[in-house]
Order: sequence, then C-alpha cells, then structure tokens
Amino acid sequence: MLISRQGLLALLPAMSASPALAHHGWRWTEDEEFELTGIITEAPEGPGGILWLNVEGQIWQARIGPLLHDADSLPNAEMLVPGTEITLRGQFDPAPNRQGIKVRKVLLNGRSYVLRGEPA
Repeated sequence: MLISRQGLLALLPAMSASPALAHHGWRWTEDEEFELTGIITEAPEGPGGILWLNVEGQIWQARIGPLLHDADSLPNAEMLVPGTEITLRGQFDPAPNRQGIKVRKVLLNGRSYVLRGEPA
C-alpha cells in the first residue's frame, strides 16, 4: 500500500504530537482521582520517578516524577525504600499490561506531599 505525498503530509502533525501527549501532562490518565495504599517493592530510579508497590497482592506502577533531594516539601529517595507503607492520590493510568497511577499527592509517615497541582 502506498501513501500519497499529501496523505503523508497530513499525518505528520498527528504523528509528531503523539509521543508528547503520551508521556507528558495528564491527558493519558482517566478523569477520576483515587487513593491507593500499598507497600513499596522497588524504590524510584532514574529521571522518570517510577515507584513499584504491592497493593493486596497486585503490583502497581506509580509515576511520582523526579524527586528533589534537597526539598523539604517533597519526599526524598531515603523515605521511599522497599518495605515502607505509602498512600498515593492520583489518576488511574489505563495502560493495558499493568496497573498504574500518576501520582499527585503522597501520604507518608504522617505527612502529606503535593507533587503536582490539580490536573488540567
């Protein structure tokens, strides 16, 4: 199957926007915010800030974003160690092969940490 030059040009804007929409912002999450409590199984690594939790026997991926190691207003890597119970508020990530949440707020050791403002 051949695509005409006009057809290819018409597809370019959609193709170039797709990766950005899939990774940044809140558009890929579902609308309802919910709360999730579990035990950390893997601490966040890398710039994406991915945290793994065991929630009643199911493994969840939590996108917490990059952590600022010197900010008192955010949880730091030393707080997010395997075996720690944590409660997260955010929006469900509808990825087909895993359970996931994009985190807006962390409740840990009696403190509340807001990672992101209200979704747009």
